[in-house]
Amino acid sequence: MASSKHASPVIAAALFVIMFSHAAAYDPLDPNGNITIKWDVMSWTPDGYVAVVTMTNFQMYRHIMSPGWTLGWVWAKKEVIWSMVGAQATEQGDCSKFKSDIPHCCKKNPTVVDLLPGVPYNQQIANCCKGGVVSSWGQDPSAAVSSFQVSVGRSGTSNKTVKLPKNFTLTGPGPGYTCSQAKIVPSTVFISADGRRRTQAWMTWNVTCTYSQLLASQYPKCCVSLSSFYNSTITPCPTCACGCQDKNRCVESDSKLSSVVKLHKQTKDNAPLLQCTKHMCPIRVHWHVKLNYKEYWRAKIAITNFDYHLNYTQWTLVVEHPNLNNVTQVFSFNYKPIAPYKSKNDTGLFYGLKFYNDVLMEAGPDGNVQSEIILKKDVDSFTFKEGWAFPRKVYFNGDECMMPPPDSYPYLPSSAHSTLLTILPSLAFFWHQERVRSSFRQQNRGMIYRSSKEYTGEDDDVEDNWQRANIPAVRLVQHGKKPSSRIVDSNIKKIWRIMIQSGNDGEIEARLVH
Repeated sequence: MASSKHASPVIAAALFVIMFSHAAAYDPLDPNGNITIKWDVMSWTPDGYVAVVTMTNFQMYRHIMSPGWTLGWVWAKKEVIWSMVGAQATEQGDCSKFKSDIPHCCKKNPTVVDLLPGVPYNQQIANCCKGGVVSSWGQDPSAAVSSFQVSVGRSGTSNKTVKLPKNFTLTGPGPGYTCSQAKIVPSTVFISADGRRRTQAWMTWNVTCTYSQLLASQYPKCCVSLSSFYNSTITPCPTCACGCQDKNRCVESDSKLSSVVKLHKQTKDNAPLLQCTKHMCPIRVHWHVKLNYKEYWRAKIAITNFDYHLNYTQWTLVVEHPNLNNVTQVFSFNYKPIAPYKSKNDTGLFYGLKFYNDVLMEAGPDGNVQSEIILKKDVDSFTFKEGWAFPRKVYFNGDECMMPPPDSYPYLPSSAHSTLLTILPSLAFFWHQERVRSSFRQQNRGMIYRSSKEYTGEDDDVEDNWQRANIPAVRLVQHGKKPSSRIVDSNIKKIWRIMIQSGNDGEIEARLVH
């Protein structure tokens, strides 16, 4: 009896480990995302075979950036690689047993990398030689493929005698991928260019590799900060979001360039050299609720690189927000909706415009990209209350970013202290918000200035911009229970009155009248 009592917790713990190991590589926003490696045996040789290996990235928003992929495996017998086209083994290994016709690689566990662009044509095949860079399926399916040819010796020479390689590994370029064992699948069918002839591989096997952020890094690689036009509070990235500050491994933002270069030489090839921040993340994504219109609202996205050692080519940003089902316009970024489930459409993929901002430069004056999006309101769900206007999840380059705690989000002030105002002069309209103080004395005449707040990019800094209004500016005050106001048209120096009607959530609709 005692043993059975202790057995159930052990079994439960074992089940938890099993479930966790499978769930670790599952991405709810890209449930079918994986990298499939296909081996097609195209011909037999006297002591082996020639195969074309094709790597296809079916991940919607996780690409393989420079310095590219590295593929490894363990031979089942005593195979060698006689030659390769479109790729190369990183080490030749011990080939001393061969007196002539030295193999390309004799290692039991070879590792292979893609060739760099510009190699001679006789070393190329289709979809090779891109330095290991592979696009995500969501960005560009035609560039989400990488291939090479390998001639294998000392192996079987038929479907029955060939032994499949095992223990596949993939880095892209860092850790995080777990690969399945090779599995024989129906042979690949090839169609001729004119479409009139079909051929097929002698033998085909597949390997599937999936990514887990938990395996890739102990800490997140990015964080999110938030701000809004209706509240002066800026919610910064959580402190130590990506690890706590190590002054020996980071650079102060006001450091001289010489000190940055000195530290750069001391780091490993792929080790980050970060600007010293409270969050210590290489990437910060800032979401700013910028403007509110009658039927639309506008948000600004800014991505900042804090790594002096790395720029991000073909970067991707994924945002989950309920209003992304109604995107009207996106400025400066490419945008594609991602709908992994038919029941909802609340996830979008953002990435840079080619030759314009598809490269996020290293930390410094040029180390940021930004865009603005306009979304149409859904009258049944839209609100500024309880942080609804902020994203639910944010991913950068396929890794989920650390969000601030919800109780720190910029909140919508009560209508007694702040009012959102819609102005409809003729065909145009705009929104304006201003804090009302009981000690404020209203001015009915004279020039009125319009204030706006703009996020500058620093954690705690807000820049106040005051400018002369070229359109009628509004100042709203409370007169008992009936709000009223006057505006001044600075062009024709004429005083107008506005009729105001209170709405829900402290929202006030105002219309100009003579």
